[in-house]
Amino acid sequence: MTRLSIPTRTLTRLAAAALLAATGLSAQATEFRSSDIHPDDYPTVQAVRHMGELLAKSSGGKHSIKVFSKSALGGEKDTIEQTKLGALAMTRVNVAPMNNICPATMVPTMPFLFRSTEHMRKVLDGAIGDEILKDCEAQGFIGLAFYDSGARSIYSVKKPVKTVADTKGMKIRVQQSDLWVSLMEAMGANATPMPFGEVYTALKTGLVDAAENNYPSYESTRHFEVAKYYNKTEHSMAPEILLFSKRTWDTLSADEQKQIRAAAKESVVYMRKLWDEREEKSLALVKAGGAQVIDVDKASFQAAARPVYDKFLKDPKLQDMVRRIGEVK
Repeated sequence: MTRLSIPTRTLTRLAAAALLAATGLSAQATEFRSSDIHPDDYPTVQAVRHMGELLAKSSGGKHSIKVFSKSALGGEKDTIEQTKLGALAMTRVNVAPMNNICPATMVPTMPFLFRSTEHMRKVLDGAIGDEILKDCEAQGFIGLAFYDSGARSIYSVKKPVKTVADTKGMKIRVQQSDLWVSLMEAMGANATPMPFGEVYTALKTGLVDAAENNYPSYESTRHFEVAKYYNKTEHSMAPEILLFSKRTWDTLSADEQKQIRAAAKESVVYMRKLWDEREEKSLALVKAGGAQVIDVDKASFQAAARPVYDKFLKDPKLQDMVRRIGEVK
């Protein structure tokens, strides 16, 4: 398992911030700091703000949440580290950067795991979803909820991608996750991990030939301006995960913890409504902006992805979780 590392020069600063954040949390009104890489109007940002409103109401104004959007506090890897230390109370990240930290998070990241959006939501709302969230606790995180992240597909600059043969030799940006690197390599591509905020420039300058994401991210980042081909590989429905710092969590009373969990779960309903609306809007916007949506031979991509399961899911418990997910109707 990969251990979190953080530069020594920032460790003291973050530890001091954690101490200040944890001091007297239960004795006075607290504004919990939460991070997101997306812009203010993105569904995940709006959902966490809504969670803050719910928490303020249930706590009688004692607690609230301040969301720092647009990577103001760093990329997802940075904010995961800050949350573990307690310098941040919360962060909203995609589940993939947690793969090297919490093994169970690899399962919902696996390619072509979910049959549909409805299947994904039913799984993550149930006992299996709770198991995955619980797995993060030993690593310093309280998993609160899953948000939707849609179906991720490859978008490319120079040519459409219609079969897995078309990805051979392409430099494709991926999240900073071993699993995602292996998936693109299985497709014959050269996986290029990098922070989300660097992708537009990388596409524009030719540092990478392609990236992969959902419609709202493709649209909100303006990636469609430089990568005109959106190829519907739909290779993953890896969800977003809402994480709370265990270091901060342990300073709270049982009632306060209950209020936070309830507000997080209720915010999922709000997020999904926004997400469904945003996907439809984003698809229309990228088409209007000149993007071409390309249908692909999905079976060729599914066949290429099979070795990824063998490589990453050697633990019988995780293999059994995949089996149980497949049985969810």
